[in-house]
Order: sequence, then C-alpha cells, then structure tokens
Amino acid sequence: MSGGRPFVLGLTGSIGMGKSATAGLFRARGVPVHDADAAVHALYGPGGAAARAIGRDFPGVLDAGGGVDRGALRAAVLGQPQRLARLEALVHPLVRAEADAFVAAHGGAPLVVLDIPLLYETGGEARCDAVAVVSAPAPVQRERVLARPGMDEATFAAILAKQMPDAEKRARADYVIDTGRGFPAAEAEVARIVAALAGASVGKAGP
Repeated sequence: MSGGRPFVLGLTGSIGMGKSATAGLFRARGVPVHDADAAVHALYGPGGAAARAIGRDFPGVLDAGGGVDRGALRAAVLGQPQRLARLEALVHPLVRAEADAFVAAHGGAPLVVLDIPLLYETGGEARCDAVAVVSAPAPVQRERVLARPGMDEATFAAILAKQMPDAEKRARADYVIDTGRGFPAAEAEVARIVAALAGASVGKAGP
C-alpha cells in the first residue's frame, strides 16, 4: 500500500468457528493483529474511556473499582433496543479509534489484521482492504460451542440470532479459512493468505 499504510485484512467469523485460534496463526507468522474484544475489555476497565462514558449514561453499572460490571450493563440494556443503540454509539467509535491507531502504529508493516467478531454486522468491512472469514461446518460449530462452560442451546441460539449467517459471510468474504478441516489445513491457508498479501519472505513462520 502506498503512503506507508499497511494492507488491512479484516478477520471475522461466527461463534465457535475458531477465529481466535486463527488470529493466533497470523501472529505466529509475524503479522500484527488488533483484537477488538481485547480493546473493549481495556476500554471497559477502570479508567477506560468507555467506562467513563458508560458510567455517565448508564448510572449504576460501574463496579467499586470504576470498571464496567458487564452483568449490570447487560441487565440495563436487556430488551431495550434504544438503550442498546446508545451503548453501541458510545463504544463502537472508541473501538474504531483504537483500531485506526493500531494500523497507524504499524505503518511499516506490509500487512495488519483487524480481528473483529461482528465485522459485517457493524460495517467494519469498509475499513478493510479485504476480509477473511473463519468458518466450519454447522455440526462442528455446534459441538464446539456447546462444550463451553455455561453454554446451552438457548444461549447458543440467542447468540446466532445476533450474527450474520455463516453462509452470507462466506459469500461476501475475499478469503475463507475452514477450521473444520483441522489445524494444519487452516495453518496452510493462513500461510497462503499472508504470502499473497504481504509477500512470501514476510510470511515465513519462525523456528
């Protein structure tokens, strides 16, 4: 990319598809990865910009340390679309600013990855040069998710209802990384993507 800006690859995928593990494969090949979930965690923490804004607009949702009590926040917006929209209006611009700063800080890198769980749902693809979707067959996804502590069918269904269907994500993606075929196949696909976007010499894994 010209002007010192790296190629920006969006990485996304529905719950249980193996997105976090796939992000790790990019990191292992030396590609800077910005984790939107980790950014939100920091923003919600004591002193975080989101915590201050949320505490102002949603009284009673901060814990004793000044961070966001996520349980209290969920209760505050549950079944109230307008309050949820207000929350998203507060948080999403802060996360986008963090991602933009991350890209700018890695201007010398040929490739950076923005790991965004709800990338398509929030219009995040507009900030990316290409998108890779992590996917797996529905039975594999279901088995993975239901094996998680505290997860049940109803919770799984509720989460899926908020996410764009996997088939639509696959259709819109520039790259599809199928983790259902096993770790070596996913690793090989990541290597191919890195080589194509950043150059084969950059994409070599370390020892």
